[in-house]
Amino acid sequence: MKRENFTAERVTAFKCQTGKQQSIYWDGKAPGLGLRTTAAGAKSYIFQTDLHGKTIRMTIGDLRTWGVGAAQKEAVRLKAMTDQGIDPRQVIADAIAVKEAEAAEIIAKESRETVRVSEAWKSYVTERSASIVDGKPEWGTKYKTVHDIFVQPGGVKRTRGRRPGEPDTTRAGALFPLMDMRLADLDSKAVKTWLDNEIPRAPTNTAKAFRVLRAFIAWCSKQEAYSAATHSDACQSDEVKKGVPKPKAKPNDSLRKAQIKPWFEAVQKIRNPVISAYLQGLLLTGARRNELAGLRWQDVDFQWKSLTIRDKVEGERTIPLTPYLESLIAPLPRRNDFVFSSPTAASGRIEEPRIQHVRALNTAALPPLSLHGLRRSFGTLSEWVEVPAGIVAQIMGHKPSAIAEKHYIQRELDLLHLWHVKIEAWILEQAGIKLTPVKSRLRVVKNSARSHK
Repeated sequence: MKRENFTAERVTAFKCQTGKQQSIYWDGKAPGLGLRTTAAGAKSYIFQTDLHGKTIRMTIGDLRTWGVGAAQKEAVRLKAMTDQGIDPRQVIADAIAVKEAEAAEIIAKESRETVRVSEAWKSYVTERSASIVDGKPEWGTKYKTVHDIFVQPGGVKRTRGRRPGEPDTTRAGALFPLMDMRLADLDSKAVKTWLDNEIPRAPTNTAKAFRVLRAFIAWCSKQEAYSAATHSDACQSDEVKKGVPKPKAKPNDSLRKAQIKPWFEAVQKIRNPVISAYLQGLLLTGARRNELAGLRWQDVDFQWKSLTIRDKVEGERTIPLTPYLESLIAPLPRRNDFVFSSPTAASGRIEEPRIQHVRALNTAALPPLSLHGLRRSFGTLSEWVEVPAGIVAQIMGHKPSAIAEKHYIQRELDLLHLWHVKIEAWILEQAGIKLTPVKSRLRVVKNSARSHK
């Protein structure tokens, strides 16, 4: 097509040729400048030239916003760039990227100024609660509940489980004071101040809350929405780490040999047979309180004498069903799926057996003993039977501590059963309990071929 010097009148008169979707008219003055017209009536200036052996084309702008003189100047500028080997498209793309980065920085800055810990915490709990690993939720119900308790505002009237000296209403969770802070202000200094305020009131609980806080901050530092406002080292300074209480076992929080008999006598008098059986089960298995509370009937194998425990360390473990424990479990009511069921609890299982346990301890004039202390008692009392440490650890669900335990020793259930029965028999002997065998659920059927001989 013949090149003509562009004028306002000419470019206005240019039309798309009949039968074509678009037509291009080239300027005779500015090299590379063209006017593209379409069948729909749209008109725009374009620039086209050769760069590095290839033809490049780019849009300058609409005819309605670009005058002829301005379009010609832009074409000359672009041609000067390509003559120097510069791709104007890349220059424009780089400029856009810079502007986007600047906009992102503005948004990040606004986020640092406004986002609260509570907002990030809500996202953290939601994301972690939905996480699935190997087909199973990464967070169990109990673990999610712990996180909720740590941030609860408190002030709720207590209806049960009130310890001596506790106020009528619940106190705020250990992490609640941090929730209204800006995430950008949650640095090592803020964490140290928080520890100094919380430790005098509840050192052990504060140490647990610190570990939860540390995981939360690590998560925030990896999220695009919060990383700019997160001090990833907030829990890592020496001053902070030195201030965190070290985990300690409660002193004297286990039954001594002489206390076994009065403990059993008091617990057996508890009117609720489910709670009575549950407390004895904690002592006789060394299971964690929620592991045993979550035991379902499908996890009990009366034929092969085993219990499958939902283990917080390994996922699950199988331990022996010893004779006396079987005699406690077998007659329990089968209200639902749970062995230690409750007709009133929303979960369907017992939730707070501690109240009955404390009453039993008071009745027997025994010192305070936590439910976890019953687990500790199992491990301690087992030493009287001279049981190999690895046996006790496997029954209780402890992580193997030695190379041999981790990689070489694989004990069958029968071997665990042999030792577990010895432990139970010794404890029952100290308690003065004579075991009445449970009637077998299996019937012996005579071989018909032999019976005719």
